[in-house]
Amino acid sequence: MNQADLTLDIPGLERPAEIRVDRWGVPHIRAESRHDAFLVQGFNAARDRLWQLDLWRKRGLGLLAGDFGPGYLAQDRASRLFLYRGDEAAEWAAYGTPQARAIAEAFVAGLNAFIGLTEADPSWLPPEFATMGTRPARWDAFDVVRIRSHALTRNALSEVARAQVAARGALALDPYRKALAPDHVPEVPEGLDPPGVPPDVIEVVRLATAGVGFTPARLACPREEAWRWAVVNEHGAVTAGDAPLSFDASPPDGSNNWALAPSRTATGRPILASDPHRAYTLPSLRYVVHLSAPGLDVIGAGEPALPGISIGHNGRAAFSLTISPIDQEDLCVYETHPEDPDLYRYGDGWEGMRRIEERILVRGGPDEIVHLAFTRHGPVLWEDRVARRAFALRTVWSEPGTAAYLGSLAYLDAASPEDFGAALRHWSAPSVNQVYADVSGRIAWFVAGKAPRRPNWDGLMPVPGDGRYEWDGFVGPEDLPRAIDPPGGIVASANEMNLPPGYPHAIGYEWHEPWRALRIAAVLDGQPRHALADSAALQGDDLSLPALRLARLASGALAGEGDLGAALALLVAFDGHLHEDSAAAALAEIWWVNHLRPGLLRAVAPDAATETLLAPGDTETLLALLEAPRPPLGREARDALLAETLAAAFRDGIARLGPDPQGWRWGRLHQAHFLHPLSGVGFAGHDIGPLPVGGSGVTVMNTGYRTDTFRLTTGASFRMVVDVGNWDASLFINGPGQSGDPRSPHYADHAEPWSKRAYRPLLYSREAVDAATMRVIRLRPRRRPVDGGVAR
Repeated sequence: MNQADLTLDIPGLERPAEIRVDRWGVPHIRAESRHDAFLVQGFNAARDRLWQLDLWRKRGLGLLAGDFGPGYLAQDRASRLFLYRGDEAAEWAAYGTPQARAIAEAFVAGLNAFIGLTEADPSWLPPEFATMGTRPARWDAFDVVRIRSHALTRNALSEVARAQVAARGALALDPYRKALAPDHVPEVPEGLDPPGVPPDVIEVVRLATAGVGFTPARLACPREEAWRWAVVNEHGAVTAGDAPLSFDASPPDGSNNWALAPSRTATGRPILASDPHRAYTLPSLRYVVHLSAPGLDVIGAGEPALPGISIGHNGRAAFSLTISPIDQEDLCVYETHPEDPDLYRYGDGWEGMRRIEERILVRGGPDEIVHLAFTRHGPVLWEDRVARRAFALRTVWSEPGTAAYLGSLAYLDAASPEDFGAALRHWSAPSVNQVYADVSGRIAWFVAGKAPRRPNWDGLMPVPGDGRYEWDGFVGPEDLPRAIDPPGGIVASANEMNLPPGYPHAIGYEWHEPWRALRIAAVLDGQPRHALADSAALQGDDLSLPALRLARLASGALAGEGDLGAALALLVAFDGHLHEDSAAAALAEIWWVNHLRPGLLRAVAPDAATETLLAPGDTETLLALLEAPRPPLGREARDALLAETLAAAFRDGIARLGPDPQGWRWGRLHQAHFLHPLSGVGFAGHDIGPLPVGGSGVTVMNTGYRTDTFRLTTGASFRMVVDVGNWDASLFINGPGQSGDPRSPHYADHAEPWSKRAYRPLLYSREAVDAATMRVIRLRPRRRPVDGGVAR
């Protein structure tokens, strides 16, 4: 990959432009028009992330089998079910700016311009294409918006899980699976037969939203076994055959963010912090870019396949987002006609499903014809013609304007909370908490997203699709929660239940557990003069409130010798911090995840099947049971369970970390491995890690992990702290690096500092950017054909 300065001729560019890449891999794009800025953004995204972008498009559109063979047919079919199939004009009009289509067209023209370079000279291609024998495909502007399955919506998986619990007569135990807030007791909707909801009815949704995985077996899958690759395991990987379906409905994706008014900061300027949590990937999901053109000067992070940014600042105002877990899905159950399975009962009569055929290209063989069906509510996921039942998903994805994060185009120019709030009227998906701060010292918090009105049910279980349970439009944007310039000078969110007391709209009951939010509030409330370094430290905060409570409970309730005594000796001085160098942290996490929590579920569940449905268990509910024992777990039984599982955890620690507990370290277990998507098929040399990392999924430094290997799975790869008004003092990190090309010096240069909670400067002023520039790529409009397709 050429890292020298370059001059290139680019089709579609109106005036000369340039990309200045700073020493940390951030591209600072300077153009003479907005059109050119977004075109160059697309060109640059392809320059750094072409393999990722090509997979994003082909996965979203259901085109993987054409490149990788029959093992991808089931995933392609699933993805096609969720494409936006509505009116194109309505779609473009829904994003809050009349320029949405023009911006997407410019962005895609830039993507295609870089793809054109690779067509003329394959040396521009990242090495993955040669390894897999594929080539990147050109984009259409509508591709940017019609792919819905990259977005985050909810709660169909939890609806199916709750129906399974209800089918076993155990609905009263469902809070051990997932606590609800505000307090609410779910009921089985009239007309629903919970045992008639098969557990794998939702598998096609999981398949449509899964990442693209590569194994020798899947790539070599023969045509006759193609549809076996239609199972997603509990770690999100597509597998073959009959894998057990995990009903873990705890939301894996979230974020923290906060903003502080000048009255709460050491500088007298606002501070805004953001660290979106998603699955750790290589390359990172986020990409940091700086776009400068007349009337436009924004810097921050977005997803590389989308124009603009969604988290960052525009030189006047800073903004960031976290998920607000609004319930945006419903699983609909239909009775089908005894003589015609294309008909389903609706009202007093029958309606016909819309059935279509689509052709999927398959590498190495003939095309595959797939059949897709849709009801008035959405795509059909499952049909059981013997039982005369069908299931479809109603989701906001079917509504215009729900391409993930594209609503951010409307707020790039915001300069006041009122401007920002007006732009958010057009935000649809994912549903988010937006936090804002500006140079005038104002701060704000807004909930934004399409929130269905359910006039006669709570949305917590599947419902008959016969017309008795219909959305009554959406909660008006002006009626969603917000706070502008609150008296306390702080706004913050961490995906917790944050509806104001008495809030009249039931927009959701399933929130993230409160631990991160409680810790953030405690730290911010306790700092009368918060500094930029304090926000950075808080993003890396590894205090686990549940682990601290468990250690105190064990120390107060237990005494013993042998393994139990040795374990208690480790926990007696434990401060709750899951630092990577902590021995007590390793014991606490082994104990809770692999011993105590499973033991609690065995104690409360009447049988093994129900226990499986409740797993992994709601930490808040289970902790409350431990701290205030009650049937089915009295105090004596509680103490016996604590002692038995803690001793077992100590022996487990010896097996994993050695006989001397003084040498144990949480970071020896809890590690980040950024695995290349092709790691299993010859690209393992481009993996990054292992990197010891602190924290867990319940700490502000969200580092969720697999319970079998303790390897990190979800959390913040991108972090940002903004000094509002003193922009060059702002900080960021984007692990493992900005580039997805293994040949780039910015492929892995953020990985180690990210793991150590360090940051890099987020430079903004022209002077600071020029001083830190390591490479300049000058772009000129292509006025005439050039031999080889480029001028250098």
